[in-house]
Amino acid sequence: MIKKIFSYKLLKFLIGGGVAALFNLYLIFAMIEQLGWNDPFLRNLANAIAIELSLIFSFFIYRTWVWSGGNWNIKDVLMRQIPLYHVSAGSAVILRVFVVFPALDWLKVDYRLNTLIGVLLSAFLNYFISDRLVFKNQSSKSQDIFYPEGLEPSLHKKEYLKHREEYQSIELLSLVIPAYNEEEGLESTIQNITHTLEREKVPYEILVINDNSKDNTELVLQRICNNTLGVRYINNYYPNGFGFAVRCGLENFEGDAVAIVMADSSDSPEDIVHYYRKLKDGYECVFGSRFIKGGKVFDYPTHKLIVNRLANLFIKVLFGLKFNDTTNAFKAYRREVIEGISPLISHHFNLTVEIPLKSIARGYSYTVVPITWTNRKTGISKLRIREMGSRYLFIVLSILLEKFLSRGDYIRKHTRVKSLIKSSQNHEN
Repeated sequence: MIKKIFSYKLLKFLIGGGVAALFNLYLIFAMIEQLGWNDPFLRNLANAIAIELSLIFSFFIYRTWVWSGGNWNIKDVLMRQIPLYHVSAGSAVILRVFVVFPALDWLKVDYRLNTLIGVLLSAFLNYFISDRLVFKNQSSKSQDIFYPEGLEPSLHKKEYLKHREEYQSIELLSLVIPAYNEEEGLESTIQNITHTLEREKVPYEILVINDNSKDNTELVLQRICNNTLGVRYINNYYPNGFGFAVRCGLENFEGDAVAIVMADSSDSPEDIVHYYRKLKDGYECVFGSRFIKGGKVFDYPTHKLIVNRLANLFIKVLFGLKFNDTTNAFKAYRREVIEGISPLISHHFNLTVEIPLKSIARGYSYTVVPITWTNRKTGISKLRIREMGSRYLFIVLSILLEKFLSRGDYIRKHTRVKSLIKSSQNHEN
C-alpha cells in the first residue's frame, strides 16, 4: 500500500519539495547562527544563497526520484534543464506573489487560507511546467508531424499519429478573408492570391467578410467580384470584430477545407499552396510557424514580437506543445475540423488561439510548416494588445479546463490510422 502511494508522481513531487524547503531552512540557520552572518546585508545574502542551493538540490531530487531516467548529458542538464527549472520555479513564485495573494487579499480572504491556496497553486504550476518542459525527454530526431494530444487515452500508444487511412478528398479550398477598412490593399491581396493559386492549379473560392467597414471596402469588393471568378463577399451579420467576421466566414464557406487569410497581404500566397498540398496528403489541420527553420518575418514591430513570443511560450508550456506560433491566424483546416470544434465563442482576435487549441485538444491531427509573414504596407493594424490580453487568457484557460476536466467528452471519434508510406515522407522532405 505504501509503495503504491509513493508511486504517484505528484505526491513524490510534494515530498521532494518539502525536503528541499527543510534544506533551505537549515542553510539559512547555519549561515546566520553558526557562521555569524547576522547583519542585514549578510542575512539577505544568506537567503539568496540558500534559495539557489535548495533549488539545485530540489532539481536533483526531482531528476533522480520523480522524473527518473531521461537525458543525463552534462551539457543538456547545465544548459537546458537547470535554467528551465529556474524559470519554472520563478514562474510559480511570481504567480503566488503578484497574482494569487493580491487577488485573494482584495477579496478579503484570510491571510492563512490565502497563503495555503498560493502555496498549492504555485506548487501545481511548478509541477506542471517541470513535467511538460523541464524533465520531458527531448528527441534528437526532428518531427514535423505531431501526435494529437487529445487522442492519447483512446489510442494507448506513445507514438505520433501519422496519417488517416480514410479521409475526404479536397476538391475545393476556401479562403476566408476578414476585412475591416481595407480599401487600400485588399485588391492587390486578392490579385496576388488568385494568380498564385491559378498558376499552381489549386481549385479555390475566396470568401471575403466585410466586417462593417466604414471606408470604401465594400465598393472595392463589388468591383473585384464583378471582375474575378471564384471571389465573393458577404457582410458580417454579427457585431463588428475579427472573431465575429471569421466565424461568419466559417459558417458560409463552400469548400472541403478552409484557410483563414489576412486581408493586408501579410500571408504569402505560396504558403497557401503548401497548406493545400498538406491537406491533400490527409492532414486535418495545417499550422504555419514563422519561428521555425525556414520561417521568416519582415518588419515585425519589436514590442509586438516580444509579446508574441512570450504569449506563445506560455501556451506552448501550458499545453505541452511543440508548436510555437499558435496566435497567428493563418492556418488551414478540413471542413470536419471546423464542424467538430463548433460552436466557437471568441468575438475578437482571441479566435486565433481558440480554433487551433480546440482542434488539438479534441484530437485532430496536424502538421507544422514554415511560413513567411510580412507586415502590412497599407492601412492600420486592428490588433490592440492591451485590450486583448484578458480575452486571450480566458480562451486559453477555458480550453485547458476542457482538456483536463472533460474526461474526453469532446474528443472526436477516432478512425483507423496508419503510418505515412516512405514515398510520402520523401515528398514532404
